[in-house]
Amino acid sequence: MNKLNSDGITIGLYEKALPDNLEWKERFDQTRSAGFGFMEFSIDESDMRLERLKWDKKKIKKLRDLAVDHGTPLLTMCLSANRRFPFGSGYPDIQKKGIEVLELAIRFASLMGIRIVQVAGYDVLMNKEISTEKTKKAFMANLREGLKLASSLGVMLAIENVDVDFADSIVKTMYFVNEFKSPWLQIYPDIGNLSAMNYNVLEQLKQGTGHIAAVHAKDTLEGVVRRVPYGEGTVDFASAFRELKDAGFYGPVLLEMWADENKDNFKIIKEARDWIFRKINEAGY
Repeated sequence: MNKLNSDGITIGLYEKALPDNLEWKERFDQTRSAGFGFMEFSIDESDMRLERLKWDKKKIKKLRDLAVDHGTPLLTMCLSANRRFPFGSGYPDIQKKGIEVLELAIRFASLMGIRIVQVAGYDVLMNKEISTEKTKKAFMANLREGLKLASSLGVMLAIENVDVDFADSIVKTMYFVNEFKSPWLQIYPDIGNLSAMNYNVLEQLKQGTGHIAAVHAKDTLEGVVRRVPYGEGTVDFASAFRELKDAGFYGPVLLEMWADENKDNFKIIKEARDWIFRKINEAGY
């Protein structure tokens, strides 16, 4: 099965679509066998995944080589740990930890060969802090410092639109791109989040033309941004991919999914990949 369509769109799989108890070799083999061209590495809010940022060079190289040997490179990183440690937080200890996580993730990506680090657009702790001008300025200032490091190491940062007002649209994530004017800072649109937040997906994608590094493709319902099976949500994928094609986008497309220990996850990811592949082809790629 082709991992790419005829014009080179690469479809990738979120690491957490497969159970944590799998060995990396098995995880890579299942990803490749299901037709995916790459895997997105996760640094999330859990202590287990945050510990990865402490790996030494030897351990990082071992995983990088294993991924390549099994035909499933780690091209992107989902850095969602900053939901727990937002670097705009009004709590000094949390903000300091958030900056540390961002910098460690950038250095890790450089050693692992990860091209794009997806930065979630949270300036404060969800449901615990109110976003203010002060937290927004702190987010910007710390993003600027992270961008300096990323630029020096040749790692791209890409802001994801999320489910809070601070950065829930492409227009809002593009503010950062326009502010810094750096080739090393772009956007990582999540078209499912856009739909769930009741935005016009096509109009929003237009606003990001020329600055979309990669795309998260998940199905959603209004207010529901996780675990909606493909085809059971409200996202018009064919139209979204058509808009992306018209805009000249040929970057990675990532299927953001979460494993269910009570189901056949390999069957689920394979069917999801085939479903998205058809929607991409419907769009004319």
